[in-house]
Amino acid sequence: MRLSRRLLLLLCLMLLGVIATSILLLFVPDGNLFAMLTMQDILAFILPAVVTMAIIYRRPFHVMGLDRAPSWLAIAIVIVFYVISLPAMNWLVEMNKAMSLPSWMAGIEQAMRAAEDSAAEVTQEMLNINSVGQLILCVLVVGVMAGLSEEMLFRGAMLRTMQDSRLGKHAVVWITAILFSAFHLQFYGFVPRMLLGVWLGYLFVWTGSLWVPIIAHTLNNSTVVLMSYLSNKGVIPEGFGDNLGLPAAGSFPWLATCSLIASLALAISVHVFYTSRRKA
Repeated sequence: MRLSRRLLLLLCLMLLGVIATSILLLFVPDGNLFAMLTMQDILAFILPAVVTMAIIYRRPFHVMGLDRAPSWLAIAIVIVFYVISLPAMNWLVEMNKAMSLPSWMAGIEQAMRAAEDSAAEVTQEMLNINSVGQLILCVLVVGVMAGLSEEMLFRGAMLRTMQDSRLGKHAVVWITAILFSAFHLQFYGFVPRMLLGVWLGYLFVWTGSLWVPIIAHTLNNSTVVLMSYLSNKGVIPEGFGDNLGLPAAGSFPWLATCSLIASLALAISVHVFYTSRRKA
């Protein structure tokens, strides 16, 4: 089956999943965001990914890297990279937010800002957690389920399918990352989310285990949830994690720059390590 047909199949199954989710939401109490997200993750992400790969390949879970357990080294790399890259990512987020379009594109910019504000309201509602029970539920839905479902779709199905085409591995990783970021429809977070997708894609390519990017994705989302909970409880200042690495007005972003250099150095080292081990 040609790549275009494979991607079309995946897209059609995703559309069916969205329609099924919309129908089921008619029977869900209003305002239950967690139920909506869970149904979306299962019907629009996980099932389309698994069904598409099952149609294309005889051993879909093997091809998707779901039968390969992550090594402790890979998990350690994920954690270390997250910590050292946080200041750089925060700075990139702020830079992306400050993006402005030419005056003749004012209408487009207004629409983008409106979509961003709408998404921010939904996110704020989800992260308005004040009890341990809400924290656990939010981690399971926003952290674990989102990490699992999005990685199964974008890396396990989309990236893996593209790998069997004539596209090179670097092109596949970047194309998937661009689609991953565009899918969220949050244009003022496009660049940092795309770079996150690049890192997740290379983790999958290097290790061959989908569980590695799933863990990285889950760690990223769950940390945001935990920071919001601690902030709501007054344990840490509001925006504590988001402000790390942001320079004072008029100052050079030294911490973000060091974070960026260290992140690139680690990523290159990991690439060399896994490439050399594969050749050995």
